[in-house]
Amino acid sequence: MYKHILVLIAGIALGASITIAQQIDHEHPSPLAAAAYGVPGKQDRQRYTCVMHPDVVMDHPGNCPKCGMKLVPMKRDEKRPTSNAQRPTPNSEKIQESGREMQMVMQSSVNLADPMNRESSGTAWVPDSTPMYGKMFMFGDDMLMLHGAILPRYTNVSTQRGDDRIDAPNWIMAMFSHSLGENTQLGFRAMMSLDPLTEGGRGYPLLLQSGESWHGQPLHDRQHPHDLFDELSFSISQKFGAEFSGYFYFGYPGEPALGPPTFMHRLSAMDDPDAPLGHHWQDSTHVTFGVATAGLQWRNVKIEGSAFTGREPDENRYDFDRPRFDSFSGRISWNPTQNLTLQVSHGYIKSPEALEPDVNRHRTTASAIYNQPLGRDSNWAITFVWGRNNDSGEKTQSFLLETNYQRSRDTVYARWERVEKSGHELVLARSDQDEIFPVNAATVGYVRDLSHGSGIDVGLGGQVTINFWPNDLDRYYGSGPGYAFELFLRVRPSLHVAAAMQHAGEMK
Repeated sequence: MYKHILVLIAGIALGASITIAQQIDHEHPSPLAAAAYGVPGKQDRQRYTCVMHPDVVMDHPGNCPKCGMKLVPMKRDEKRPTSNAQRPTPNSEKIQESGREMQMVMQSSVNLADPMNRESSGTAWVPDSTPMYGKMFMFGDDMLMLHGAILPRYTNVSTQRGDDRIDAPNWIMAMFSHSLGENTQLGFRAMMSLDPLTEGGRGYPLLLQSGESWHGQPLHDRQHPHDLFDELSFSISQKFGAEFSGYFYFGYPGEPALGPPTFMHRLSAMDDPDAPLGHHWQDSTHVTFGVATAGLQWRNVKIEGSAFTGREPDENRYDFDRPRFDSFSGRISWNPTQNLTLQVSHGYIKSPEALEPDVNRHRTTASAIYNQPLGRDSNWAITFVWGRNNDSGEKTQSFLLETNYQRSRDTVYARWERVEKSGHELVLARSDQDEIFPVNAATVGYVRDLSHGSGIDVGLGGQVTINFWPNDLDRYYGSGPGYAFELFLRVRPSLHVAAAMQHAGEMK
């Protein structure tokens, strides 16, 4: 049944993209194209320039030879652009010029054919309309973007397997791009986490969570910490035509083409300090020591494949594990509109758990991410993820639905999950280890920004989680349901808008 569902999803995505391709030749030319090519004579032809490099002026649409940005049309008899063919997104900076608006769109560090808003963890996509929280720096034609967050908090988890703790999940990421010409770009990314210091080796309390180990014993009811180095990668991308491109990505560590964007890089999950219970069914390969990915992209459809190391990071969170390149995966991504991202993926993961070296995993995922801008400082994001593991014949699956609504200083978010976990995964008594138990978790949270839009956003938040499990687990967890609450500060960069405004002032 699940194979049929995946085939249907993939068929719809590919069929729709082929239909779009067949229709494009019959579409009427846009007003922009008519202005560029429909008026005879050099003096009357529309000219185009680059927002970042106004000295670049061409008589046809295309990309800037210096930075790769799409050229924007100039108002006739003026030397600076006054409009843009790009559709606006929250991070497309608006610059007022001669009473009209122009959009400035920055490129992804992974593939120069993509807008930066689309870039997420590894080579995964989010909707083009997704707002970015970060700080941008320009060094001539080179660009550096910094992201990150830290969440100092107090957690209290009830039930027999619960715990309470003061800790601070955190991460920081840098993305750098360097143009090698009009159609080629180098990209570099680095991501680090101080979880080994703030969480210790055992991680933080998270009821019904499972995966990885500590002191040679499997972790349960805790989320493992991430490594000091979560990503050190480079990529090279090439445009082969106006709408066709490709790239190569290598990470040590990095993230293969498997699953949706990892939870901390999804806007729908960004304010929730906890990892999903289905993390090891959906996006746990985001820290992999040895990844090589190649991808081809036509318009808004991307096909990519990876060879990578199947073994999850070991207990030493400060070292670099041995690369093996013994696993593989493939993913199809499609952004049919600015507000929607779809993906299906499958991977073979060889011996992911050190405590079970003979168990191999086949993972299949499908996800949909929807983002709806509601104003300059207001946004709604929602994500659905399905993930299925086949661990040498033991088949389990997970479902996740999460949402985030932000309006100015206020954010409300929620998450619901249902995950099938074995007694072995939950570290139960031998008599229950072969049983499969469906467990559920529902979370609601709220954050109020004390500092907002001034470079660093500092928010005070809290959340409540309710866990449900079958009666057969009462002897381990107590009579359900279980409850957990958190109080936290969320510290992160503000919404990225300042760079374009500063550039607009310099242009005037």
